[in-house]
Order: sequence, then structure tokens, then C-alpha cells
Amino acid sequence: MGSIRTRSASRATRISLLAVAAALVGLVHSVSPPDRTPALPGAISGPYASLLSASTDLGPSSATAVQLVAGLRDESRPDALIGWAQQHGLSVRWRPGDHWAAVTGAPPAVALAFAVPVHDFRGRTGRVFYASPQQPAVPAPIVGDVTELGRILGYVPHHESVPVIVPLDVPDQGLGPAALLRTYNAAPLRESGYTGQGSTVLVFAFDGFDQEDLDMFASSFDLPKFTPELLGDMPSQRSGEATMDLEAIHAVAPDAKTVLVNARGTVSGDATYQKIGALMEEADRRYPGAIWSFSIGWGCDKIATAADLVPARSALRAALRRGTTAFNASGDLAGLECKGGHNWSSPPSPDDVGLDSVASVPEMTDVGGTTLSTDADGRWLAEQSWFAPAISHGTGGGVSNLFERPPWQSELRVAAPPGRRLTPDIAAVADPYTGVRIVFRRQHVMGGGTSLAAPIWAGMTALINDYLRRNGGGPIGELNPLLYEIAQGARLPAFRDVTLGGNAVDDAGPGYDLVTGLGTPDLDHLARDILALQKCGVGCG
Repeated sequence: MGSIRTRSASRATRISLLAVAAALVGLVHSVSPPDRTPALPGAISGPYASLLSASTDLGPSSATAVQLVAGLRDESRPDALIGWAQQHGLSVRWRPGDHWAAVTGAPPAVALAFAVPVHDFRGRTGRVFYASPQQPAVPAPIVGDVTELGRILGYVPHHESVPVIVPLDVPDQGLGPAALLRTYNAAPLRESGYTGQGSTVLVFAFDGFDQEDLDMFASSFDLPKFTPELLGDMPSQRSGEATMDLEAIHAVAPDAKTVLVNARGTVSGDATYQKIGALMEEADRRYPGAIWSFSIGWGCDKIATAADLVPARSALRAALRRGTTAFNASGDLAGLECKGGHNWSSPPSPDDVGLDSVASVPEMTDVGGTTLSTDADGRWLAEQSWFAPAISHGTGGGVSNLFERPPWQSELRVAAPPGRRLTPDIAAVADPYTGVRIVFRRQHVMGGGTSLAAPIWAGMTALINDYLRRNGGGPIGELNPLLYEIAQGARLPAFRDVTLGGNAVDDAGPGYDLVTGLGTPDLDHLARDILALQKCGVGCG
């Protein structure tokens, strides 16, 4: 049984369902005993409030210290902030050149200085963290230095990255390396001798890998054996995420160096986004000009403020200026990245709609996911967006709650709130039933999720960089401006437009959409278009 729906009709249906759910939630609240507690000034609503309401309030915080981020107007020393903080018994951590500072102090001092309560909460998983239900306003004496304040929150709910893995009793048993190269027209580059040589690809992950899996993968597909370097200790967890990411990169660019970056420490304790920024800085110091692949859900963008993300965004920008290219998976919750999961649950509502906070940073290249059709040799036939509504899985995408629309998206014609960052930017295969063949726990299985799509793009970028270096160009660095320039018109068509399917919040359609972005790559064409732009300059036609 099938049905035909227009793009606007199906989007309206999804929005209507969310509106009905929200109305039902409102009806339940209207017949419940009234809450006689007056609303606090500056009370934070949405997923943040859901997290606190699902946790046990333990009263005024007993933490040794609490902290929040202050976004600064410029790079100059924030003397007004430092002086004000000292008067209130607080300390300020700032480095010359940073656009942010961390304000720290004992909970009572922070509460008094910002006129908000600071309590301890015990979450559903037993974790105790500090938080304020109110968003602090910028005090008048420091408005000359500070543009915005982050949350007073000692814990950022995050998604453990676990790949979607299925057995091989599915059609075609998954794409092997050769088929994957043919699918996205990367085979001409490989056949011309471009193998990723000279590139380093970093995989940021919470879990580790077993060398036996990587050896078996390489020998099964006649690829050179490889042993990734480690930045940090080898994580003890083995979910398959790091294994899948490393093997996908090696399948595409077998001569690229791979590095596993242990990101587990970023979600231990508070100051998550500051820790992410510090990890990015260390990665940039150790491996300048590398390609980064992230498959971690670091909290939805309704939990944080833009000020919270400044440390990570600043570190990313600095790395891009030195030649790094960074990819982040758009998420596997079909556009509902703010659904609580283990931390809280609620009836479906518009509050669930959101993006992963780090993936929505404008300078990050955000990667959505598709369901792929190929012939027996892996040659591309068709793609549609990946969406499995029965299990609430599918490609992420949507409109940022935190960031303004970057210049390279200014010409897009999308039915979305004006002036906001749009995601994803591009896409690749993510449906596990049409995914890539990997080796995990010494068995051949199929991997999927947008956490597969991101490392595929990272591996393809290593191929492009190899091609560029040997043909008079240089490493790509920040990719997004090039992608959108090429999409507006280039000598060779570099994207396959994905016009079928959708996710929980939007439909795919002609041109850019909030499900698969600009589409999936024709890699040989994309490499040649980027080289042409590097030689004549962006905007030269």
C-alpha cells in the first residue's frame, strides 16, 4: 500500500502532529492541579527545563566551585569583568586573544553575583550536577565587556555514539571499499594513484578499537594494514563506533594516517564545551592541517547558549585557518536531537526538534545521511534521505537555535526562520541496510548512521587533498564556503541532488534542503572544481 504526498503537504502533516502533541500536553497541564509556584524571572524552558524537572532537586549546591562562560565583545583584556568578579569573590580565567572567559566561584557567591539560584540535582542515571533554572543576565557593570553568558550547568546531556550495525543477511551484503569508491565516483582518483598520502585523519570518539578487527578488514579487502595513532589513552569501551569510522576512512584513503582521539574526558564533570575546545587545540597542535571526523552527540542546541559554544567554535576556527577540514555527523534522531533519552522523557512536542550543538556551528561541515541504491558493482543508481520512523532513526537536520546564517548560505531559498544557520551541508550513505561493510569483533557486518557518513566524507577529503597537492593546489581547510560556491555553478556538477524522502521535521526536495543539504558527492568532479577555485579564486566562475 503506497501513497503520494507533496513536499509541502507531508511537512505540514509532521508539523501538525507535533502541534497536536503539544496541545495534548497543554491539555494535561490544564486539568492538573495548578502550580502555585510563580515563574522565575529568566526561567529556562524547553529541554533544559525537562532535564531539571526529571531530576531531583537536592537544594543549594554544595559543589566546591561552579562556573559559566562569558562571551566577550573583542579580544582585549576584559578589565571590567575581572574587577567586577573580584568584588563579588569570583575569579576569571582568560587568555590573550580569546573571545571568551570562564567565571568561577563558590555556589553562594555565583548565585548572589548573578541573582539566580544554584542548586544540585540528581539525574535519572544517578549523576549529581549543579544547575540554575534561570538564565543569568549580564550585569550592568560588565556590559561593555560581555555580550552573553552561558548556562550555569554542570552537566551536558550527550548521546553515546553507537553505530547502527546489522548482519550480512541483507541484499548485497553491504558496500566494500571498491564499491564505495564507485558509488561516489571516487574510483577515478584512486585509479590515478591518489590514495590520501600526506593527509592525517583524526577520529574523535568515546570508544576504542581492537587491532585484530582492523587487520582482518585490511586483509579481507586487499588494503595495506594500518595501526592508528592515539591522542590520549585507548578508551576501554568497544561499541564499534571508532572501529567503523577508522575502517570507513581506510577504505577510501588507505594511505592516509589515522589517529584516534579519546574524547571521553569532555563529558566528565562540568565545562564540557571548554574541554572540547581544549581538545581541539591539542589536536591542532599535534596534527596541524589534519582532517577531523566527529560522530559524537554533545548535547542539543536548546540546552546551551551561543556563549557556551565560543570555546569550541574559536578552537575550530583557528584550526581551519591552519588547513584543517572538520566533519560532524548530523545525528541519527531524524531531526529530534533534543529528545531526552536516558536523561528525561516526554510526549512528542516541538521542544524535541533541534540540532546537535557542535554540529550546528557554522564552520563545521555537517553531514546528513541517505538510503542508497546501487547496481551489483556499486555503481550509483539513486538515493533518498534516510528515515526509519518505526524506530525513530534517520538523518538529522534543521535550523540552528544558536547561530546566525553564515554568508555562504545567504542565497539559499528555504522555508525556514530567516537569518539562522541551516543544516546539514552535505550527505552520504547512512542507512545500515544499504551501508558499508566493516569488520567488528572479528565478524563482517554492515555499519550505518550519520556517524558513518561523516568519516566517509573525511576519507574522501583525504583523497581530494592528495589530488590538490600533486596538481598545484593546497589542502582544502574550511570546506563550507567552497561547497556552496560550487553548488551555485561550477564547470563540473559535483553533487547528486537528493529529492526523495524526509525526516521528522522536513522533506528532501530540489536544491538545498534541511534533510540532506546540497546532496551527495561526485568526488572526481568535486576535486576538479575545488582545484579550479583554488587557482582562480572563489567567485571567479
